Amino acid sequence: MEKSYIGVDVGGMSIKGGIVTFDGKILYKSTKKTDAKLGMGTFLKDIKNLILDLLENAKSLKTSVKAIGFGIPGVVNTEKGTIDFATNLYMENVPLAEYLKDLHLPVYLSNDANVACLGEAKFGAAKGFKNVILLTLGTGIGGGLILDGKLYEGNEGKGAELGHATIVVDGISCSCGRKGCFERYASASALLKYTKEEMLNNKQSLMWDFAKGDIENVDGLTSFECAKKGDMSANFVVDKYIKYLGEGVLNYCNIFRPEIILLGGGVSNQGSYLIDKVTAYCASRNYGYKGTPKVIIECASLKNDAGIVGAAALAMEREGN
Repeated sequence: MEKSYIGVDVGGMSIKGGIVTFDGKILYKSTKKTDAKLGMGTFLKDIKNLILDLLENAKSLKTSVKAIGFGIPGVVNTEKGTIDFATNLYMENVPLAEYLKDLHLPVYLSNDANVACLGEAKFGAAKGFKNVILLTLGTGIGGGLILDGKLYEGNEGKGAELGHATIVVDGISCSCGRKGCFERYASASALLKYTKEEMLNNKQSLMWDFAKGDIENVDGLTSFECAKKGDMSANFVVDKYIKYLGEGVLNYCNIFRPEIILLGGGVSNQGSYLIDKVTAYCASRNYGYKGTPKVIIECASLKNDAGIVGAAALAMEREGN
């Protein structure tokens, strides 16, 4: 019987899970709506019900599940299998592995960006590379690291918080409690902030037409799509965003010297338009890019399946596969 792994991508409003083969193929996917605000008990029951559904389908698919992996949007203790703190889940000190012990399967947890990076390294755009960085550009910036072929998580699995490196001393306050964090300047949220500010400065910008005259309609596409049409204000926004993103990328080039840096999250849907701009910015800077081993900058490829495949990849790695 073919062996497989369950990968679970945890969110505050929904939980996605899948049965994943050793070569990264998803045999079956399931999603369960949940509401973390209803409390830990309801949340844990929703997770278990999702897994029970997956296990039942594994039987009909004639595959044997060997372990379960989780990608968690927050701080976890990888040794204890607990969710120590997750802002978006409104929870702390959640004994997830202990709660699932009656399933009689190994349970492994890691941060969601960590598992996404692992998934890309095993089955996605970074396959074949031993040193990989993933930056997920969303509400904040998540980070994942593969160093010398292994997922790096730091003490208790609480490292690799790449979005919380300071790039502007005494800069904008961050939800983490510090100031000037990378994610405050190069996340999708930062892009929206720059876009709205520039629109208010220039009421003639094409960005107003794109947003149908309502600044609340601004999204991650607004500045990029209007920049492609030659709008000066939109290009100003994009250039400002690329500057901060590029500086963060250069920092990680210098610190880790990876073979490849992947950009994920909604902003990465700009594809080559984004990659070409970030690469050009980095290539024009000495030490960090020029005169050092080349670092490839690419978009992540697993997209919406990154959480499921990555969580399953975590289970595979922990089981020695």
